[in-house]
Amino acid sequence: MSKLVAPHGGKGLVCALLEGSELEAEKAKAAGLKKIQVSARAKGDLIMLGIGGFSPLDGFMTKADWKGVCENFQMADGTFWPVPITLDVTKDDADAINIGDEVALEADGEIMATMKVTEKYEMTEADKKWECEKVFMGEGEESVDGNFWKIAPDDHPGVIMVMNQKDVNIAGPVKVLSQGEYPTEYPGVYLTPAETRAMFEERGWSKVAALQLRNPMHRSHEFLAKIAIEVCDGCLIHSLIGNLKAGDIPADTRVKAIEILIDNYFVKDNVINAGYPLDMRYAGPREGLLHATFRQNYGVNNMLIGRDHAGVGDFYGLFEAQEIFDRIPKTGDDAKDLLCQPMKIDWTFYCHKCDGMASLRTCCHDKESRVILSGTKLRKALSEGAEIVDHFGRDEVLDHLKKYYAGLTEKVEVKMQGAASGDSM
Repeated sequence: MSKLVAPHGGKGLVCALLEGSELEAEKAKAAGLKKIQVSARAKGDLIMLGIGGFSPLDGFMTKADWKGVCENFQMADGTFWPVPITLDVTKDDADAINIGDEVALEADGEIMATMKVTEKYEMTEADKKWECEKVFMGEGEESVDGNFWKIAPDDHPGVIMVMNQKDVNIAGPVKVLSQGEYPTEYPGVYLTPAETRAMFEERGWSKVAALQLRNPMHRSHEFLAKIAIEVCDGCLIHSLIGNLKAGDIPADTRVKAIEILIDNYFVKDNVINAGYPLDMRYAGPREGLLHATFRQNYGVNNMLIGRDHAGVGDFYGLFEAQEIFDRIPKTGDDAKDLLCQPMKIDWTFYCHKCDGMASLRTCCHDKESRVILSGTKLRKALSEGAEIVDHFGRDEVLDHLKKYYAGLTEKVEVKMQGAASGDSM
């Protein structure tokens, strides 16, 4: 009997990915089906549905599920889920599809999946705005006092994505035919939930923490991972290898930076470097909940949540992603509730007077003694060729990142928000 946390939803790992003769037969059938072009976000969602990362989901959400998730963090059957997993199509495509039809879902010239359409529902502009307010609006200064709709349509990538979605959502179960480029581009790093669970079991881990990354690891990330290793059996350093917004550092560069750090500063038996195929949604607190939900499927029962987790701009309160875990519904049924718990860590930094990494809970010194660490601040300095202050990151990692930036022919301006600057400390 496994000592790892059970997959979310009480059904084990629900994997829609086909193999062997079933895969070949479905590919042949897909060639004759109506083809629907899907977004990069939907491609990542399909792969997660395929490998069991989105258990217990077996396809894209119905209107009842969409509404329940946005409004109450629960699907229609009461199972916890924090962010809609939906598939948008044009009105012309929707009109050409009948309920019960099967369609082929295509991305980047490859048929990723087939889908049996069980429902179609319109998404008006008002529906999209309502979803954005429920999922993306936070408690930061860019969300309150009427600021959200003044700023978000131009500056919040998640809001822009939802508002640009097509006018109809289709729902139904999928059969996934491909994991895309990830197995070949990230061998040994791209891991499925079944693979991470097997690795944890082999190492004898039962209490596992996950560190979510979309930036290269700086000293605060390293500190968080090492805190987790001290109190858990091990830590899964789990970085997003799907798409990010313009100006973020690409996945291959980040993965290599993590490898360099692990090789030089970690006991390798206590940490695993892995990646997952989603696009970033930038949903702040809601995305923190999503990170915990699918990490439970990977075998993780402790999700590290630090300052401004999955945030963008100043749309969210600094620790709103921690606080939201205390507000989500609980039914008392382990099969429906979120079992992966947050490991809440205060604002961390390097303190010259402490002569080491510290947090607001452990350091009594003034702000001037602290090196404020953030991925945004690091990217801004690297992009502008500015000097990186001492103790911000490990020299070996910074050298690797400097080489990446030196090779760029076109650079994107990195906007500095209050959470990254340290102004609100």
